[in-house]
Amino acid sequence: MPSQLKKVAHNYLRYANCWEDADVLIKALNIEPDDEVLSIASAGDNTFSILAQAPKKVVAVDVNVAQLKLVELKKAAFEQLNYSEFLQFLGFTESESRLVFFEKVKLGLSKSAVQYWSSRRPQIQAGIIYQGKFEKYFNTFRKRVLPLIHSRKHIDKLFSSKGEKEQFAFYNKTWNSWRWRALFKFFFSEWLMGRLGRDPQFLKEVEVPVADFILEKSRVHLSSVLCQKNYFLHFILKGSFGNSLPHYARAENFDKIKNNIGRLELYEGFAESAMHKHKSISKFNLSNIFEYMPSLVFDEISAKLVLQSAPKAHFVYWNLMVPRRMSVNTTGLEQLPGLAQDLHRVDKGFFYGNLIIENKVQSKI
Repeated sequence: MPSQLKKVAHNYLRYANCWEDADVLIKALNIEPDDEVLSIASAGDNTFSILAQAPKKVVAVDVNVAQLKLVELKKAAFEQLNYSEFLQFLGFTESESRLVFFEKVKLGLSKSAVQYWSSRRPQIQAGIIYQGKFEKYFNTFRKRVLPLIHSRKHIDKLFSSKGEKEQFAFYNKTWNSWRWRALFKFFFSEWLMGRLGRDPQFLKEVEVPVADFILEKSRVHLSSVLCQKNYFLHFILKGSFGNSLPHYARAENFDKIKNNIGRLELYEGFAESAMHKHKSISKFNLSNIFEYMPSLVFDEISAKLVLQSAPKAHFVYWNLMVPRRMSVNTTGLEQLPGLAQDLHRVDKGFFYGNLIIENKVQSKI
């Protein structure tokens, strides 16, 4: 375990949603029927999206037991509820019946998960997709900071349908005020984000000015028409996903995931540790786990993943603010920069620095 992660609590809900774009991930992974997939669990969303592609098996891995309890809760919701109930239960649509639905969901939970979630009924009643530390951080921004900058009319205008030139002009003439820049940089500073949003230890490897980096990423995205249908941005600025749901929560994917839910396994621990038990992993969704590692630890773990993975394994992961590429110091990998760049341009996770796609190649004799 990287030394800084020993100081991080792994027993509370850090993320209630996955903040990597599943539409991009699915295209990058190119799942085939015989694939066994290792997926960083987080909130489970992208793991369920992978299940919709009908791989042979998906292993959801996390060191945080609370995140795995959340994945188990969502898994049981797929199993026990219909689509309308599923949306209501998680919080995508309004409902006064979430605790009633929970009684059905409990039938699909382990004994420990029943105990865990039964003691957190207020979170379920309020809609579990709003209950992570990261989601509450955005909620604070939306409620306490954003009203000091923009009216609801301006926020609605940002998302309204318009051409590229009009979007660009609106951002530069109306949205990008001195107040926006100043308060944005304060709220998304390394100090405040580390304490209210993520964890100070998660930023130990970051060498760029955090607020400046995120502000620039926001400038590029909010001045583009791509932001108009970005459900991540909608959640941040308007408090819900609106009508553009994440991949796993869309109607066309519900039955696919439900039918394949038995192929999901949960593993508490690190990705490289899971490889000792699961020796035929061919596809990897590694989220942005390398962000937190010193370079020497990153090189060591990269080598283990490549060595223990199946021939022609496929690795997909994101860089946020720390540049990490497995293929730089690990032999047996080749990059797919063209595909990665194409997908990164339309990535709804606009705050990420890079999307990395790499393939394991057989050594030439």
